[in-house]
Formats: sequence, C-alpha cells, structure tokens
Amino acid sequence: MRPQLFLALLPCWLGLFLAFESSRFDSTSQTSFTATKSISFSDFAGAETCKNCHAEQYDAWVHSTHGNAGGLPIPETLIAPFDGTPIRFKDAVVIPSVAQNGEYVFTVRPSNARERVFRVDGVIGRGHMVGGGTQGFVTQFPDGTLRFLPFDYSKQGRMWFANTIGKGNKGWVPINDELRLAECSDWPPTRVLGTDRRFSHCQECHGSQISLRFDQNRKKYETHVTSLTIDCESCHGPAKRHVQLARSGRMTDDIGLRSLSTLSKDESLLVCFQCHAVKDVLQQGYLPGSKLERYYSLKLPLLGESHLHPDGRTKTFAYQEGHFFSDCYLNGSMTCVSCHDPHSQGYRDINRNPLPDRFDDRQCTGCHSSKAEAPQRHTFHKEGSDGSRCVACHMPYLQHPEVGKSIRFARSDHTISIPRPVFDEQLGIESACSRCHSSMKPDSLEGIMRRWYGEIKPHPEIVRGLLSAHQSKTLEDAARRVLLPSARHPMAQFAGVSFFLENYLSTDRKEVSAFVLDSLSKLARHSDIDVRAIALSALLLAERKERINSILGEANAQDRDALRRRISLVLGFLGDRERESENPHGAIEFYLKSLEVSPNDADLHLNLAHAYAAAGDYGEAIRHYRMSLDLNPAQSLALVNLGIAYAAQGNMSRAIVTYEQAIEQNPFEPLAYFNLANVYLQANQPQRAIPLYEKAVDLDFGMALGHFYLARAYILTRQYEKALAAVNEGLIFDAQNESANQMRRDLLKALRKE
Repeated sequence: MRPQLFLALLPCWLGLFLAFESSRFDSTSQTSFTATKSISFSDFAGAETCKNCHAEQYDAWVHSTHGNAGGLPIPETLIAPFDGTPIRFKDAVVIPSVAQNGEYVFTVRPSNARERVFRVDGVIGRGHMVGGGTQGFVTQFPDGTLRFLPFDYSKQGRMWFANTIGKGNKGWVPINDELRLAECSDWPPTRVLGTDRRFSHCQECHGSQISLRFDQNRKKYETHVTSLTIDCESCHGPAKRHVQLARSGRMTDDIGLRSLSTLSKDESLLVCFQCHAVKDVLQQGYLPGSKLERYYSLKLPLLGESHLHPDGRTKTFAYQEGHFFSDCYLNGSMTCVSCHDPHSQGYRDINRNPLPDRFDDRQCTGCHSSKAEAPQRHTFHKEGSDGSRCVACHMPYLQHPEVGKSIRFARSDHTISIPRPVFDEQLGIESACSRCHSSMKPDSLEGIMRRWYGEIKPHPEIVRGLLSAHQSKTLEDAARRVLLPSARHPMAQFAGVSFFLENYLSTDRKEVSAFVLDSLSKLARHSDIDVRAIALSALLLAERKERINSILGEANAQDRDALRRRISLVLGFLGDRERESENPHGAIEFYLKSLEVSPNDADLHLNLAHAYAAAGDYGEAIRHYRMSLDLNPAQSLALVNLGIAYAAQGNMSRAIVTYEQAIEQNPFEPLAYFNLANVYLQANQPQRAIPLYEKAVDLDFGMALGHFYLARAYILTRQYEKALAAVNEGLIFDAQNESANQMRRDLLKALRKE
C-alpha cells in the first residue's frame, strides 16, 4: 500500500462549539472595563484574600454554585460513583474506581486494544443546574494539557453518558452496550482546558484564570488554572492592586479595581458573557479584566449555520446569549444581575431584594407592576398555578436540540419570549402553552391566546426580515429585508448582514445598488464592533476598498486591529466554506481578499497555503507556508504541512528536514512523526519508519492511519503479531476501512498457517 500524505489542515474559522468548542458581545457603548496595561497572573490576589474585608459577599460566594463549580477529585466534589461498577460500551469496558494510592481513575479496556488508565485530575461541574446538571472530568496528558475525558455523569438521570456530536451524531446518549467507544466525541481525549488552535477547547470558562500556552523552552504546554471554581476575580478582575491600596490606607476614588455596580448595561453583560455565551476566538491570552472584545467575538458564531433562530432562541446549542433578543434588554435596562445575585446565584428583584426561588413573579413585576395588581387578568390561569407564573410562560425551560432528548439539558429561555404556539411549532420549538396543554393543537392554543389578548405582538422588523429573507427573489429585495441600519437590534443586524453577505455578495458579484452601499456604509459605522466588522467585510466583497479604508481610518488603533481580526475571520470563514466544498480556487479568492485588509496575518497565509496545496499548486503553497512561519515561527503544524508540500513536489530531503524541525519545535506533535515515517516507508525503509509510527500513535492513539501504516511496516519486517495488534487498534477508530479489514483477514490467515 503506497502511503498517502496526511494533510493536517487548520481551519481559519476558529469557532468553539463546543465548544466546543465554540459560544454574544453586544455593546452600544464603546467603553468597557479595559485594563490600561496587559494583565498577567501576578496581578491577581486570590479569592481567599477577599474574605477579610468582604466577609458577607465571600460567604455567599463560597456556598454558591460558582463557588462549588468543580475542583479536585475528592468525595466532597464528586457526584459520580467511582465504586468499580463497570461502564459497558459495545467494544470496551470502562471502570471508574479509586486506586490503591487514593487516586480516582478510569480504567479503559477495549475489546481489541491495550488497556489504558486515566487519572482524574479535575472535576468539572457538580450537577447544580435544575434543567439538567452534569459532571465531567479532566486528566493531565504528558504534553502538559488538561483534557476532558469522554465519560460524563448526569445527576438527574443518575447515569453515565457520552457526547457523540460530530461522531455518532446522536447527541448526548447514555453509555450502553450498543455504543462504540470511538463514537464519543472526546475519545481519544483532545478537548482541553484553555484556548489553543491545535485542540478543540472550552476556552477559559470551566474555572478561574485559565491559560494554555506552549513553552518553547520546556518544549511542552503549560496549563495554568487558579481554581476549577468560578472565583471573585473571574468577575471583578485582578485585585492585587486593590488589596495593596486597602492595606496601605491609600484608598481614594481610585480603588484599584473596576466597580461592577457602575458598569453600563452592555459592560455588565460582558462580565457574564465571558462564559455564558458562545464565542469565537480572535486571539489567545484572555484573562478577566481584559477587554473581552479584543479576544472574542460573540456574534461571529451567527455566520453559517447559526446556533440561534432569527428570534434568538436556541436552534442547536447555546447559553444565555438569547438575552440580546429580549425586549427587556433591547428596550429596557435588564442585565443578568437584574434577576441573579452575582455572589450567591440566588434570585432577586430589580431593587436587589432577595427572592426565595426562580419562580417568584417579583423578578418581573418589579418592572411590570401593572401585572402584579390583578395577575389573573393577565395570566387567565388560577393564581398559584404553574400557568400563572411569569417565567412559566415567558422563560420556559427548553431542551437544547443538539444534545437530543436522552439526557436532560434544558435551559430557561432568556429571550423572554411571548408564547406564539403556531410560530413556535414552525420553528420546531415546544411552546410554553403546549408544555402544559400537550393534547391541544397549536392553532387551537393560538386561538385561545387571541381571544384573551387580541392580536399577538409582532416581532421587530429586522427579525421579521430575517424570518422571510429566504423568500427574497432578488438581491435588492433581500437587502431591504435584512440591511436595516436603524433597527436598534445589533444581534439581528449582524445576522442580517451575515445572511446578505453569505447568500448574495459571496456568490453573486453583480453591481450593488446605491441603497445597498448606503445601508452597508451606515452599518459599518455602527456602535457595535461586530456589526461594523461584518458590514466592512460585505463592502470589501462589493469592491468598495476606498470606503473601508476611510472607515478603518476613523477608528483608534486598538479598534482598528480588532476590526481587522474580525474581517479576517469573516472572509476566512467564506474561504473555509469553499475549501470544504472542494473548491480551493474559490477559497484562494477569499483568502487573498482578506489579506488586502490584514497582509501580515500568519493564520491567513497558512490557510491560503492550505488552499493552494489543495489546488495542486505546491509552489505557492510553500511560499505562503514560509510567509506564515516568518510571521509566527512557533507553528509546528505549519512546518508539518510545509514538509507535506515539499514531499508532494518530490523533494524528500527538504521534507525530512522540515518534519524534523517540527519535531524539534514540538516533540508532542504526532503528525510530524507520522509524516516523517511516511517518507521512510515510501523509501522502503520500514525499520526507520516503525519507531516514528509508534511514537505518532503513542501521542495520538486515535490516529487510525498511523496504526494501519505501522501495521504495514511491521508486515514488511515480518512482525505479524504486532501488525495484527496495530490493525486492531486502528479499526477501533475506522471500523469500515476496507483495506485495513482485508489486511486483518490476511494477517489472521497467515498467523493460522504459522
């Protein structure tokens, strides 16, 4: 079997999901709690320091869900049973237990592969969420990363479950003897704490002051985690200077810390949406207290197949970013802390009076006082019944569609929607009415609502435009539906420009009208930086570079840099879409267009190189790989791909040197060993290839091709037992590979003869 070159492509579109990886920033104000200098770990004082002066707040926090979000694996943090009871997959048995030295471990015993033991080094979550609480586990890998294990526990279901999104595509499912281990999205473990483009990741959300970086001197990753709880400085930012001022008695108007009580509406939301929103990464290195929009975008995830419906409700998987579609936010002053006590995570009214539970109507009637005077006149339900509660109708708990229905994961609808039974049915959402009246059809429920309330309040104009945008017959018609500079709804405005850009400007380069240019130009001066960026991207596609230069010239240097990063990601997304559609020449066009705005962006040159390689133009691919490496030398995967391009040209000596450089730079990069082994195997030197393949699959035991090629090398050296073991390992992750299955049959036959 002639070895195939394995091209390791890094996406330009750095979305989280999951989020990863993943994750909205939405600000009508251009100010934020911005540090005047870059923030480092030395600026933090630690939560324990706070309790000396802020005992009441500290005590509330230490008993809160944030204060008990996770931690070290000890009996107090664990809700999952580590009692030795086997968790049975179709092709493996996993045993959660306590080792003799007291460590909590998962022992994984696949049917046709060697046993692996993973120590639990951290616990994520403790099942607090009423709509479905879960617990996950992380283990430290030899490269220094903390990685999530694929075995999660549901508190409500009292069962082990696995996430299969992206593999088995069954959502979250109970682990049973019909599920293959390789169907778990986190098997082998590749999702890390912290942010790094090499891995899927959960960003910095499941703990406090999390950082992940590759240490070039130590040749391994450095993971910094202050705590797996969500501590005081996660929200307040670094407090060391505040503590020093307080202890020295020099506290004046300058308290050395941002005062969260004085933040604007949007600034306040950003504190919570560090974690409670899907985000896209602009650059690594975020720490609390930094300006969030310098590091993340909360609207770029709306590009492509959005995770939200046009009215803001969850379409696939989201957090609480639906808040940005709420009338209470758009036309009021509601923030997260209007209802949630930030220290205890308890509930309160608008005047900060504590409330006993999440169902207390005073969360709403503090503002909507007329509804409190005669509640039945508004609810038409018996006082005290479920249907009489504000949140039952306007903030129902809805299961997130992407996770499926097997494991409870319902979250309160933070769009604070009006029940619209027919419309909700059309979106595939269970309306608040049908949750209680499941036997009634949506049109009957809506008829009752109309008798009670009259005409149902329409959606905002921009949302109506998004809902009907696919019915547009012309570019101009679409523009008039979704390009609305005066809409006062930044999230929907971003979605509108996104729809127009994706469906018209990226595919149909006809001359646009004065209305379109005028609308885009106004949106490009929007107060929201994400809206500005998507509008500037659209203008760039409309060949209006002079307008872009003018608008960028109006921004300060930091905003200009943040805008360029966003434009690069928007056009990079379009390029990635073309590349995934096997249209590398279309991808090249978008990447080159993006370079007009960010000519010194290493990631853009890298992805342009990938596109040239896919198009078979290895000369241009090599040129842009080298340009990317000149701009950012610390890219072991770029070196791997550069080596692949040299090999494709037949320049094996340069390929070998380049792969060796990648290994020297990052000894934990499995693809460097794999591709170097390919060169030797192709040169009929299996003895030199074998240790390299062995190293590759040791670093990434889920690399099916690595196992299969290792088996070939073993066969060439007549090590048939080892070859069979390698094939079996690979088939765990690629069970349908016919060549490998035939190799296995041939090996079994040969071994029986021997």
